[in-house]
Amino acid sequence: MAVPREKAPLTRPDGSPIRALVVDDETNLSDLLRMALTNEGWDARTASNGQEALNLIREFAPDLLVLDIMMPGLDGMEVLKRVRAGGNDVPVLFLTAKDAVQDRIAGISAGGDDYLTKPFNLEEVIVRLRGMARRHVAVAADSDPRLQVGDLTLDEETYEVERAGQLIKLTAKEFELLRYLMQNPRRVLSKAQILDQVWSYDFGGTSSVVEIYISYLRKKIDSIGEPLIHTVRGVGYTIKPGR
Repeated sequence: MAVPREKAPLTRPDGSPIRALVVDDETNLSDLLRMALTNEGWDARTASNGQEALNLIREFAPDLLVLDIMMPGLDGMEVLKRVRAGGNDVPVLFLTAKDAVQDRIAGISAGGDDYLTKPFNLEEVIVRLRGMARRHVAVAADSDPRLQVGDLTLDEETYEVERAGQLIKLTAKEFELLRYLMQNPRRVLSKAQILDQVWSYDFGGTSSVVEIYISYLRKKIDSIGEPLIHTVRGVGYTIKPGR
């Protein structure tokens, strides 16, 4: 699942991209996370084992660390133990197939900041990393989390959508699609662009899913006032005030 960028990309205080290191022996998973974080505008790298991670932490000096617990050789707990012993307090999000309460407690007790079990939702990982970045690392060029097109507003922090003062309930996927449209007002977005940004890098379905979700949004949003979501035949979709 691809995750749309925030309206104002988060950066380090000096304006440079946030650095994230993803450590997991499942290369397909780490590559997927790297691509999603690169889409955020971050400088993301990967390591496939504990020793490689320790080397990259010294060389790359990441601002955030995504760390798999279950790895051959040096596991995630040992990696973090050595990182903390060296005085490095980089924020850590643990990923693991373990879901027992004691494993979660062990991860946090070892110095981890957050914890997700596999299989996980890609958007949830990115949202949690954004939150960690805001708390520990980043500054934003524009602190206003709200997007607005005409009388329609979307709050990226509270996940609330309103039109003309009326609260609109959306599913997670409807919210992602609307956010991507509102991040690009008046720009005509093709089905291929929408699939890449809102669904997944390797989406195996058909482009008809875009038409279906555009229809869902229209029923919930355009039923309240003049149409905001427009079809440009043969090209794609755009959102703009009706007048």
